[in-house]
Amino acid sequence: MSEDAILHADLDAFYASVEQRDDPALRGRPVIVGGGVVLAASYEAKARGVQTAMGGRQALRLCPDAIVVGPRMSAYVEASRAVFDVFENTSPLVEGLSIDEAFLDVGGLRRLRGSPEHIAHNLRRDVRREVGLPISVGVAGTKFLAKVASAVSKPDGLLVVPSGGELDFLYPLPIERLWGVGRVTSARLRSRGVRTVADLAALDEDVLARLVGRGAGRHLHAVSHNRDPRQVEVGHRRGSVGAQHSLGRSEPTADDLDAVLLALVDRVCRRLRKGERTARTVTLRLRFDDYTRATRSHTMPAPTDRTDVVVAAARSLLHLARHIIECSGITLLGVAVSGLANGPPQLELPLERVPPRELDGAVDAVRRRFGTSALNRAVQLGRRDPLEVPLLPD
Repeated sequence: MSEDAILHADLDAFYASVEQRDDPALRGRPVIVGGGVVLAASYEAKARGVQTAMGGRQALRLCPDAIVVGPRMSAYVEASRAVFDVFENTSPLVEGLSIDEAFLDVGGLRRLRGSPEHIAHNLRRDVRREVGLPISVGVAGTKFLAKVASAVSKPDGLLVVPSGGELDFLYPLPIERLWGVGRVTSARLRSRGVRTVADLAALDEDVLARLVGRGAGRHLHAVSHNRDPRQVEVGHRRGSVGAQHSLGRSEPTADDLDAVLLALVDRVCRRLRKGERTARTVTLRLRFDDYTRATRSHTMPAPTDRTDVVVAAARSLLHLARHIIECSGITLLGVAVSGLANGPPQLELPLERVPPRELDGAVDAVRRRFGTSALNRAVQLGRRDPLEVPLLPD
């Protein structure tokens, strides 16, 4: 292994593993997190064909003896923080990708901590011992290949791609192992006889561009040859902030959707203010009965962290999407903001105190001290808390 050594550490079936850790009766049994839509499935349930984002009824047809549990986001966040503590005790160079995965650069730690493989072995041991969760780790010279290696090693595995053996490992893999090859791209490539990464690497970039588009073709041509110059970015700030709520197949009313929307915007704007950031673009994300998705976006004239401004934009987008919601049957509603900037919003003219921003600050302070459920909107009384759901991928 060269001095360039990157670990990709990825918790296995994270939400379901936390549930099995916390309830011994669930261990070794098929577990589904989420009711109307599968948010996570244990490997016992995955072995029966259950997949994330699958409808709950379909999942139970495939695995009728599955145990269905509701999501506990606070428990997952706590577990994630504990795991990231292990990451940061392993290497000072950690780039978090999501609540349950990260890249670690360990290339300069050989004298201090041993070989990258030894470091990865100890990381897995420490996560299991200190947090009680299984984790898979891939070790390679590039971020792309380390992520592929961790996926191949699952569940609860460790895979090291040796220096000089990168293409020997990569070429036999099916094209679906590559980031960017989804169902449509896979079908298009396979119809041309492209089944493995080796098949893909044999194509000229121009040929790939004609098959999948210029940007995707350039990306796939590069990764099929293991070209990935990206470094582990410490302190990298996300480009968007979002939250979502799974509605199942409950046929929510307009009032139900508005209550969920308000809760999601509250959460997103609170996270913006906590990170001292502002946003310009509001995006509404929708998923329907047939698993199709739609988005609607609005860009505001100036960056903001004000809840009332984002609420107004999100409500307008929801109103514009009402026809497709009525026709298709909505099963998930999400709100995200992007076009993020650092620092507080610019003062407004005339330079006077702005009551909505003062209100936001007061609400944030109450929730920080007494918990997020200490203060809620009247429309959310008696409703299931939409904040106990996973965050949208940023």
